[in-house]
Amino acid sequence: MNYILFDGTVRNALLPFTFTRPVADIRVGILTIREKWEKYLGYTTTTLTEEYLSEKFPMVEMEDNVMINASFLPNEVLVELVKSLEKNQAIFQGDEVVAFYTNDTQEEVDFDAYEIIDYTEEGLKIEHTWDIFAKNDAALREDFELITEDRHSQPIPKSVNVIAPENIFIEEGAKLEFVTLNASTGPIYIGKNAEIMEGSVIRGPFALCESGRVKLATKVYGATTVGPHSVIGGEVSNSVLMGYSNKGHDGFLGNAVLGEWCNIGADSNNSNLKNNYEEVRLWSYETEGFAKTGLQFCGLMMGDHSKCGINTMFNTGTVVGVFANIFGAGFPRNFVPSFSWGGASGFTTYMTNKAFQTAKIVMARRNVEFTEQDANILQHVFEITQKYRKE
Repeated sequence: MNYILFDGTVRNALLPFTFTRPVADIRVGILTIREKWEKYLGYTTTTLTEEYLSEKFPMVEMEDNVMINASFLPNEVLVELVKSLEKNQAIFQGDEVVAFYTNDTQEEVDFDAYEIIDYTEEGLKIEHTWDIFAKNDAALREDFELITEDRHSQPIPKSVNVIAPENIFIEEGAKLEFVTLNASTGPIYIGKNAEIMEGSVIRGPFALCESGRVKLATKVYGATTVGPHSVIGGEVSNSVLMGYSNKGHDGFLGNAVLGEWCNIGADSNNSNLKNNYEEVRLWSYETEGFAKTGLQFCGLMMGDHSKCGINTMFNTGTVVGVFANIFGAGFPRNFVPSFSWGGASGFTTYMTNKAFQTAKIVMARRNVEFTEQDANILQHVFEITQKYRKE
């Protein structure tokens, strides 16, 4: 069967992260949403997403296709429903389509002609940017069970101070000595060729993905995910780094999400709680205003390729777009548009020629090429976010 993951109705609510990727490629838990579905289904998937992303994330159609709403995270019940779909059948949760069986001759799908199957499970769904960290605990636990089932962990080194070792899984090539791992509060997953340096103290749930690093004497509170080739240091709590991002020095990152290729300068901090303890509001690209999160704790949302200088202070509920470069004293405003250059004293436009040159240098350090596809996507993002930049 040919499975296609589509963005669904939540794509704009998940900006700035979906400026540069389909919903399916958001990381929550240990795996991306795509990786979860592929592991459950036993098939590779392709993507129906925005046209400007489609060259990098193409859709492959066949005669028969099952379309899956990528905002729904898979579980055993949902996957069985999806696998058993037949022509002209669709799975709905309330008014929202979860998955449906179609073919490439149909230009528009008329669900009135479909047999509707109700999905009533309270499974995980990613609908807002803050869901990525708020639901990371549950997603991480599910991924841990999925990844480690019927497998054996590498032995825990004797120098490691460990609580609940049965909830710890270490992949081949991982390095850790003289660290403390407390998995009594949730599972701890240490990926292939990852490293946790001496003196670090980690409470689960926690995932350190392939080739990730935890630097000396880092303090980590769950539920935290450090994506592939990412680095953390200082103090980190309930945060997700999607991949290739660095928060490598002292300073606090909490209730936060960083995209890919981000860098947090030394001694930078984000606030995750308002002084009056009120509900945090967060910039929404969907409404172009500040949305209620329903959360008392909510920190920093930072899109791909954004960076901040040393001693940067982020206010509670700050949203930073793609390719922002933030520096200087004081608190920058709590919505920083994409391709902004500056700080609390004001911003100018970060021009694409300079931004892309930096990206080439940064990515080359990890042996990753900045491609023409990447440039085209980011040029489009530059253009569609122009309205938010005021100089």
